[in-house]
Amino acid sequence: MGWIHDKVKELKEKCKTNDPFEIATLQNIQVVPWNLHEEINGFYKYDRRNKYIFVNNNLSEEMQRFVCAHELGHAILHPRANTPFLRTNTFFSVDRIEVEANTFAVHLLVRGEDFQNYETKQQLLKANGIPEIMEKFV
Repeated sequence: MGWIHDKVKELKEKCKTNDPFEIATLQNIQVVPWNLHEEINGFYKYDRRNKYIFVNNNLSEEMQRFVCAHELGHAILHPRANTPFLRTNTFFSVDRIEVEANTFAVHLLVRGEDFQNYETKQQLLKANGIPEIMEKFV
């Protein structure tokens, strides 16, 4: 999915950060911490030309960052699709837009130089606060 990598690289260069919260703000996407049900990590909502990312504020800061990056992937790659990020099926989902959002999130959160600095994918993911289950998206 080289096109997603290119999109992420372009976004990082334009925004001069890989912080999904900062990028969302710079892209005029409202991030809303919310007390969501435990099965919902977050979701992206498009409503009347406005973009919102809701993040479950009961999650760890590290997980909130990953969820924000995943939902930012939807906002950038699938801007008109409303997408709940369900804990029960999303990590294992083969649904195209979920796979693309996971790929976007991993490539956003991993700094370019980090790919060479770690012996294993698990070390790379852990160092960047990404759930190990995202290994296939590296």
